Amino acid sequence: MIQTRDLTKKYGELFAIRSIELDLAAGDLFGFIGPNGAGKTTTMRILATLLDPTYGEAYVCGHSIHKAPKEIRRLVGYMPDFFGVYDDMKVIEYLEFFAAAYRIRGPQRRQVCNEKLDLVDLDFKRDAYANTLSRGQTQRLGLARVLLHEPQVLLLDEPLSGLDPRARIEMRAVLRRLGQQGKTIMVSSHILPELADMCNKVGIIDRGVMNVNATVADVMKQVRERIVLHVVVSGEAERAAKLLEGCTDLVDRVTLDRGQIVVTLKQGIEDYSDLSPRLIQGGHKLKLFREEEVNLESAFMALTKGLGQRV
Repeated sequence: MIQTRDLTKKYGELFAIRSIELDLAAGDLFGFIGPNGAGKTTTMRILATLLDPTYGEAYVCGHSIHKAPKEIRRLVGYMPDFFGVYDDMKVIEYLEFFAAAYRIRGPQRRQVCNEKLDLVDLDFKRDAYANTLSRGQTQRLGLARVLLHEPQVLLLDEPLSGLDPRARIEMRAVLRRLGQQGKTIMVSSHILPELADMCNKVGIIDRGVMNVNATVADVMKQVRERIVLHVVVSGEAERAAKLLEGCTDLVDRVTLDRGQIVVTLKQGIEDYSDLSPRLIQGGHKLKLFREEEVNLESAFMALTKGLGQRV
């Protein structure tokens, strides 16, 4: 759905983005991570055909940004990080105004607007004035607006920025539903941990260069050298720890922390399915047996360490 090849934008001698390579399929929810000025907005504006690259190519739904910008605009919904609403319009009037701009006419217009309000959980505000909405509700109204023409691709620039915790949770739920509908979604954000359970792919960009572009699972693997397990048994934790220490084919080291056994596997070991049966056969009842998770924030810090000093 989205492909870029050597996508580059320069302002004089300054590179806003340099040789961006992307491949996103239908249903992908891509988290675009990076500090302010890294090139996220520039990339999105180029994909939305609102900005021309200096050189390189991009295809959206099979259409070239150079040869078919009008076709792309019919298939893309772009929501900038800041946008205005018409204060003297009610929510439903605001959507109907833009639906008319998309040439949605007659009874279908009201039906489409109602459907989008329901999708973003804003139906209860349909008769409220736009200037009375909270920041989170305004963001959801903006999302409803870009969905009116049923775009196949969504480009959402910082949709979670400035939202309170409840509003962020609600917005994430909406984005997941849209991904399940097969839409390709690119989301830029600084809120790193929240992208991990929402996106299936992430890109980390710094100073216009894409340093990481992979699935969330692959990113986690890059920063985790060894799998760490947390085990709790009912009864003699020390005896269980010694049993696990004896599993030298799989286990590198074992520590005991306030009744919880922390097991570090040997490098390269990913299948540890034999460990729990060995504990049970040793007479232990398992209360907890789980793999330690690596969150996206720690992965980001590990993968970008030292990049800020790069020339």
